[in-house]
Formats: sequence, structure tokens, C-alpha cells
Amino acid sequence: MNDYAGLIFTICYSMVGDYFEAEDLSQETFVAAYKNLERFDGENMKAWLVKIASNKCLDYLKSAGRRNIPSTDDFLEQVKDQDPIPEDKVVQKDLEKRMEYFCSSLKEPYQSIAFSYFCRNRNAQEIAMETGKNLKTVQTQIYRAKSMIRKLWKEEFG
Repeated sequence: MNDYAGLIFTICYSMVGDYFEAEDLSQETFVAAYKNLERFDGENMKAWLVKIASNKCLDYLKSAGRRNIPSTDDFLEQVKDQDPIPEDKVVQKDLEKRMEYFCSSLKEPYQSIAFSYFCRNRNAQEIAMETGKNLKTVQTQIYRAKSMIRKLWKEEFG
């Protein structure tokens, strides 16, 4: 035990990431080795102990998920209403209207790209497929549309 205690603890700690659990698992490793000493073939004690330790840690990690007891906060978070509060709905609608307004004030081809990207939530790949344009062209147009909308936003809201 004196020869391999540090190695076994290091293995356990690196696998479970908890100092105190690693100490317990190291102890369990040596107890299991002592109980099964008659099965040891006498060849490589280090490899045998490492195998026992890693199996103990794997068993611990598998059962760790089953040991978690949800707290009251976890429970309430799961039960919490998923709908946004009315104020958030109003703010979201207002932002959507403003974004549509800013997108409509752009000139083509940026207007249609901006509508697809900001209002219809399409990514560059989807827009390229829908319009038949090159992906790089669409990405550049999205970048420029963002810049134009940012400028319009600053002019309107400071």
C-alpha cells in the first residue's frame, strides 16, 4: 500500500475530480485488493491495482447520476412556466417591428437578405440555397446589412 498509495489516489482524483471521493475510492481499492489477494497472479501488482482503482472510479461515476437529489430550486426551475412574461412578449414584439422597419429601409439586395436573416431567422447557408447565390456573397451581404442596421439603430436610439 505504501508503494502505490500516491499513484492510486492520483488516478482516482483525475477520474472523479473530487479530493474526498478520491480518498474514499483509493481506500476502497486497497480493501478490494486485500480481499481478493488470492486471485492475484503475482505478476504486476501496479497494473492490478490500477485496474481495480479505475473500475472503482467507473462504478462511482456511473452511480453518481443516480445519487443526485434535486434541490427545491432545481424542482421549481423544472416546474417553472416556460412562457415569457407579458412584458417580455411586448418588448420582443417591439424589437421585431423595429427590426422589420430597419430591414425595409435598406436597399436591395440587403433588404431581402436582412429580412431572411433577421426576421425569418434563416442562416447564411439557407439563404444561399433559397436565393441561389454563392454562400460567400450571402455572408458578405449579411455582414454589410448588419453594419447598415447598426448605423440606423444608433441614429434612431443614440
